[in-house]
Amino acid sequence: MADPEHLKILVQGVDAWNKWRREQPHIRPDLRNADLYGEYVNEVYRSIESSMLLRFDSDRDDADLNAVEEEADRELEQVRDELFDETGWPRTGADFSGVDFSGTNLWRSDLFRADLSGANLTEAELGGARLNEANLRNAKLARTNLDKADLSEATLTGADLSGAKLAKVDLEAADLCGADLTEADLRGARLNRAKLSGAKLPRTRLDKADLSEATLSGADLSGAKLAKVDLEAADLSGTNLADADLKGAALIRTDLTDANLAGCYIYGISAWGVKLSSSTKQHGLVITDDIKVDDIEVAQFLYVLLSNEKLQRVIDTITSKVVLILGRFSIIERKRVLDALREELRKRGYVPVIFDFEKPRSQTTINTVTLLARMARFVIADVSDAKCVLQELEAIVKSSPKLPVQSIIVATQEEPGMFDSFEAYPWFLKVHRYEASKELIDGLEEYVIGPAEATAAKLRA
Repeated sequence: MADPEHLKILVQGVDAWNKWRREQPHIRPDLRNADLYGEYVNEVYRSIESSMLLRFDSDRDDADLNAVEEEADRELEQVRDELFDETGWPRTGADFSGVDFSGTNLWRSDLFRADLSGANLTEAELGGARLNEANLRNAKLARTNLDKADLSEATLTGADLSGAKLAKVDLEAADLCGADLTEADLRGARLNRAKLSGAKLPRTRLDKADLSEATLSGADLSGAKLAKVDLEAADLSGTNLADADLKGAALIRTDLTDANLAGCYIYGISAWGVKLSSSTKQHGLVITDDIKVDDIEVAQFLYVLLSNEKLQRVIDTITSKVVLILGRFSIIERKRVLDALREELRKRGYVPVIFDFEKPRSQTTINTVTLLARMARFVIADVSDAKCVLQELEAIVKSSPKLPVQSIIVATQEEPGMFDSFEAYPWFLKVHRYEASKELIDGLEEYVIGPAEATAAKLRA
């Protein structure tokens, strides 16, 4: 139980309390199980009021009792304002370092900038308390109730918060480096910009918490519950997230360099611009109990694919019906060939994708063309008046061994000399010559589509 003498000093106000702490540094204050918010403070108020009435009676025997009571009330109110805030808690800035508050009722207390370093707050009631900018370095807060407390910019370095109740707590920009939050409840907490490097958070509840821009490098989050948590721009480099629940989490520009994600549940994550490294462990990522994958970005794509029937149809269309057409179609004659070719392919159920080399090419152009080619059923390259196609065509032929490439050229032009080097690749088909667009369309099935489909079936078999 709390020491009555210590309580009497406390209710005299912060200045009296801090003066006593300085004069008696060897005494460890004992405020265990005290109800500083309720009954004890009310009792103190009553004592002050009684002492005032006695003083007024002794000084003014002839005074009217009502006048004495009114004056006593005014002085009492002034004392209350000087000593306590609106919750009945002593004014801020107190030195509570090393104080034993275990089991104490501090509900909605004002501890703004208080020094609680090394204090024992085990199983204390601090729900709704004001602790912003407080010093809680190495404090013991195991199983403490801090629900909805304001701990923004507080210092909790090395604090023991294992099993603490911190639901919806405000820990914005707080320093929790090296703190022990094992199995703590931080659901819905504000931890944006918080410092949690090296913190212990195994099996901690962080569902729907805001950890955007937080620093968690080297922290232990194994088995933690992180469903729908906001980790945008957070630093999780070297963090242990093995077997953590990340379902629905936002991993936007999150740093996962050297992190351990093995066995994480990642159904419904948003992973955009994630920073990974070759040593990031991604094996056994769980999308559903039946589906596991070893790449977090691939996992996100598979989730979107599995949960969206329309997207599945789009993928089916890309892999079975898209035909990439390359050429220079700004010339009027080439434009007629393109229009006829595109229309005929549509009639046959294909989806033509046109890449016109009217503008000067760049490395980005080559990359774009090769990406489109990988998604196509086959490629038709009209090299008539289009020497600019050759570099992209070379990249496609040499990097896509299961992609048939059918070149076409107007009969009056010569084949590019580099085509000789393509003949070694079985997916590069014999060049088809045509006189005019009508001749090309009439022979499209026999000389273009037929050979391309036959080669595709053979290569993919």
